[in-house]
Amino acid sequence: MAKLAINGGKPVRTKLFPAYNTIGEEEKRAVMKVLDSGNLSQFLGAWHKDFYGGPTVQQFEKDWASFFGNKYAISVNSNTSGLFTAIGALGIKAGDEVIVSPYTMSASALAPVIYGAVPVFADVDYNNYGLDPESVERCITPRTKAILVVHIFGNPARMDEIMAIARKHNLYVIEDCAQAPMATYKDKYVGSIGDIGIFSLNYHKHIHTGEGGIVVTNNDQIAERVYLIRNHGENIVEPKGIKDVYNTFGYNYRMTEMEAAVGIEQLKKLPALIEERLKNAAYMATEFGKIEGFTPPLVESSSKHVYYLQAIKYKKEILGVDRNTFINALKAEIPSAILREDTPLISPGYVKPLYLQPLYQQRATHCSFNCEKYKGSVDYSKGICPNAEKLHFDELFTHEYMRPGMSKSDLDDVIAAFRKVAENINELKVAASA
Repeated sequence: MAKLAINGGKPVRTKLFPAYNTIGEEEKRAVMKVLDSGNLSQFLGAWHKDFYGGPTVQQFEKDWASFFGNKYAISVNSNTSGLFTAIGALGIKAGDEVIVSPYTMSASALAPVIYGAVPVFADVDYNNYGLDPESVERCITPRTKAILVVHIFGNPARMDEIMAIARKHNLYVIEDCAQAPMATYKDKYVGSIGDIGIFSLNYHKHIHTGEGGIVVTNNDQIAERVYLIRNHGENIVEPKGIKDVYNTFGYNYRMTEMEAAVGIEQLKKLPALIEERLKNAAYMATEFGKIEGFTPPLVESSSKHVYYLQAIKYKKEILGVDRNTFINALKAEIPSAILREDTPLISPGYVKPLYLQPLYQQRATHCSFNCEKYKGSVDYSKGICPNAEKLHFDELFTHEYMRPGMSKSDLDDVIAAFRKVAENINELKVAASA
């Protein structure tokens, strides 16, 4: 008689897991206060005091800067627009190269392309999944202008080595902290180590404003450029007396007063939400460690991982079936969550290495790698980042079960499902050999 649900057995659990919802009465009251004021946005795309937005936007920025210890925190309407803004603010242009990660959300690598620059993919560290400094060093050419680091899954990259490389070659460092608010590296918040950092406030992040982001920096000149790009800088440079107008043409990357009101309240909740993630992730790492064939992520003793996702290595040579077969069997044992009914909380791999996307395979832009100003040669062939490919296609799986709101009983059901599949692995081996 089949034991595994994928073969007709009874699943470990059918009840949906709790929804991840950080919005409460505090946010409702804050939004209603803005609605009652009738002032839903106060930005002007002109040189005026409202060029910097309304009172709620400016209060949110002040609160964020104070919380993380940055001189400037500048709100935008997404982490994506924050990344684009960062590239522009650093003066990166056509013909330049930016070293990026292949194993992240697509916008991290696309940001240089927006300004006509060329993304060069360095490999990831096999153990913590951030950029591998040795690979970064090998990617540097006379055209390199910046390193765009992603603190993937909430785990800080090896920043001492990356910063040393940047200083050696006079490069900017951009930190994509979309998945890592309150992550620390040697007692410093990520985002505060390089020249500029970007955080996400998208609805599925640690805290959110629906859509939104924050750009942080301690550099006056970079901050000025961020303000210009965020809000129609082409209208501002003349009355403000800015002489170097390169890359100052602006977009509308502005946050609304309602989003900022939500952000103010969400920021207050961040420490408690992070602590719950840490507690749940530690429990699951301990339990995963008891199942032969699973390796929890490496977290350096000097780092604080904040677990946007928990990434686990799967060893086929130990378990005897490939990762995807195991994960498919696991999905049959446990459901997803409320509000995520059709989207599993676990996935084999994360994202396909970005250089394998059609954009890079077909060089499908009018400039960037096709630009006459670009004098280099860039390789996007399969195999350029072996660690990223091995992790994604064969070894890594990521899950969200450590989210706040999950009870110990919920977590135990997840662990029970893993154990059940591991203990009945011969069922999968028989099916695979049939």
